[in-house]
Amino acid sequence: MKNVAVIGSTGSIGTQTLEIARANKEINICALSCGFNIELIEKQAREFQPEIVGVWSEEDAKALRQSLADMNIRVVSGMEGLIEIAEYKTSDIVVTAIVGMIGIQPTIAAIKAGKDIALANKETLVTAGHIIMPLAKEYGVSILPVDSEHSAIFQAMQGNTHGDVAKLLLTASGGPFRGKDREFLKNVRLEDALKHPNWSMGRKITIDSATMVNKGLEVIEAKWLFDIEPEQIQVVIQPQSIIHSMVEYQDGAVIAQLGTPDMKLPIQYALFYPERRYLAGDRLDFYKISSVIFEKPDTDTFLGLQFAYEAIGKGGTMPTVLNAANEKAVSMFLNRKIKFLDIYDIIRECMESHKVIDNPDIEQILETEKSVYNYIEGRW
Repeated sequence: MKNVAVIGSTGSIGTQTLEIARANKEINICALSCGFNIELIEKQAREFQPEIVGVWSEEDAKALRQSLADMNIRVVSGMEGLIEIAEYKTSDIVVTAIVGMIGIQPTIAAIKAGKDIALANKETLVTAGHIIMPLAKEYGVSILPVDSEHSAIFQAMQGNTHGDVAKLLLTASGGPFRGKDREFLKNVRLEDALKHPNWSMGRKITIDSATMVNKGLEVIEAKWLFDIEPEQIQVVIQPQSIIHSMVEYQDGAVIAQLGTPDMKLPIQYALFYPERRYLAGDRLDFYKISSVIFEKPDTDTFLGLQFAYEAIGKGGTMPTVLNAANEKAVSMFLNRKIKFLDIYDIIRECMESHKVIDNPDIEQILETEKSVYNYIEGRW
C-alpha cells in the first residue's frame, strides 16, 4: 500500500491523481487539500476517506467540519494546515499539485519530514530551486517530476549516466496561437487563449502555454531538476504533442519519450516509480501518424522563453520576479482587466525595475513576490 497526500486535490493534476487512485487499489489517499472548492473536496473526502483535509480559509474549514461531522476526518486551514498535511505522518509521497509560490513552504516541510515529492508545482523550483534540490539531497528524498516534459526527460535518462547528457530538448505544442504574429495577438480574446489544441489543463497554465511563459518556466525548472546549464536546454515546437521531450547524449544518440497527451501517465509514473503499471487510455497508432513536425520557437512574438533565459542568467531573485509578474498578469487577463500582450509588458517592466538579490532565502523570495504584486497594483 502506498500512502499519498495530495496538495491541490481539486485542480487538474489533483483530480487526475485521484482518478489514478480509483484505478489502483494499492494507493491510499491519506490527506487532501484545496484552496476554496469545498464542495468538491467534501465529495473527495467522502469517497477516499483521508485522515486529514485542508482548505485555505478558516471559515471554509468550519463549514467543512460541519458537513463532514459524520466522518472521522480532521479538517485544518491556512498555511499551517498545508504544512501539517505536507508532513503528515502516514504519507509516503506528497503530490504538490497546488498552483503558485504558495507551494514552496509545504514542499520544504514535506522534504524535511522525509517524504518523496511528486512535483507538479513548477514555481517551487523556478523560485527556490537553489534551496529545494540541495535540501532533497540532504534528506535523501526523491523529487519526481509530474510535468509531462520533465517526466519525459526523466524517463529518457533511465539507465544512462547523467554526465553523458549533452542537451535536453524540451518540446512545446506552440499553444493556440502558433504561427500568429504580434499584430494578431493584439486583440485575441480570453476564450481564444483558453483553447489549447492538445492538452486539457487548468486556466492559468493554459494561458501560460499561449504566451510560452510556461515553457520558459520549464526551462528554469529543468535546470534545477537535472543539474544542467541553461544553454544545454533547447526548446523545440512539436505541435502534435506526440514527443513529450528528448535527451541528446554525448555520442549523438537522442532518446525520446512518446505518447498521447495524457497527464495521467506522468502522474502515475511518479507515484509508482520505477514500476510501470497498466494505464487505461488511448495509445499512439503509428500507422496513422503520417509525419512528425518540428519547428523553431518564435521568440520575437512569444516572449516567454526570452524572459526565462534572461531571468536564469541574472539568477537570484529574478526568476521569482518573472514568476510573480506572470502570475499577477495572467490573473488580470483571466479577469479581463488587461489584454493578452499586456502580460509581456508587465513582466518586462517588473524585470527591468528589479534589483537582484543573490542567493535569496525563503523570506526574501516571498518578500520579492509581494513587492512585485504591489508594484503591478500601483502601476496597472
